[in-house]
Amino acid sequence: MRHLVLPLLLSATCTAAFAAPKPCDELKADITAKLDEKGVKGYEIAAVENDKVGDAKVIGSCDGGTKKLTYVRK
Repeated sequence: MRHLVLPLLLSATCTAAFAAPKPCDELKADITAKLDEKGVKGYEIAAVENDKVGDAKVIGSCDGGTKKLTYVRK
């Protein structure tokens, strides 16, 4: 029984760490760094309210799901 409890506790703590919401500025910086690393140019990433996405492509959500990150090519 003890051999079963430890893996369950470890997996529960790992899942909670991955599911933690990120602030918009931090997530935007992470995505921008990845795109710049790949040489992508001429784009705009913006954090907008969920109901104001418009025609932009949604590439993530932030601030606990209250905002969306949108991607638009210039």
